[in-house]
Amino acid sequence: MSSKINILIRLFETIEKRANEDSTTSYTAQLLSEGKEKCIAKVKEEALETVEAAEQEDISQIIYESADLIYHLLVTVSYTHLRAHETEADL
Repeated sequence: MSSKINILIRLFETIEKRANEDSTTSYTAQLLSEGKEKCIAKVKEEALETVEAAEQEDISQIIYESADLIYHLLVTVSYTHLRAHETEADL
């Protein structure tokens, strides 16, 4: 498995672990506790910010906003209770 995929799996596993933490100390737990609509709203917000950074060709902002987008996307996927090691055959 490629190291890039391993990084995403490790991030997803971290999100899974933090989902069960205290929502007053974990942003991930807080976001998940606020429900699906909040998770989706954050993905939309970060996607727009990523597009805006790309339009301005601001490389550092593209990297920053892309990381935020990936994180919030994985939190939203986590909300559906999909697990990091599930494959299409498992579904």
